[in-house]
Amino acid sequence: MSDIERLLRETTTIAVVGISPDPFRPSHGVSQYMRDHGYRIVPVNPNATEVLGETCYPDLDSIPFSIDMVNIFRRSDQVGPIVDAAIRTGAKSVWMQEDVVNQDAASKAMAAGLDVVMDRCLLKEHHRLGL
Repeated sequence: MSDIERLLRETTTIAVVGISPDPFRPSHGVSQYMRDHGYRIVPVNPNATEVLGETCYPDLDSIPFSIDMVNIFRRSDQVGPIVDAAIRTGAKSVWMQEDVVNQDAASKAMAAGLDVVMDRCLLKEHHRLGL
């Protein structure tokens, strides 16, 4: 079993940082797909109150329960503070979507014991593995 497959099998709750309420945005579509495949999606966007029928939190620190994965839909230069919050809140993994690359943040997350996937689409990997 690959590391990505193990990660996807062990994950149940995904906080999506940068999710958009716009159904035509990739963050919305990927999150909808993952929810349709049994994952609990926790929207994180300070400019929305609800996405996909779920309460939207302004930041990771505001989520009142534990999460497994932080899925990041933000620019690469904005990843550092998100990874810091993922570590602080006890997330088990950080997933940076396609074109999101921040090696310093990835190294920091791995040093803290989190699994890290960078520059990959969660939906595409889930689909590719036939999960």
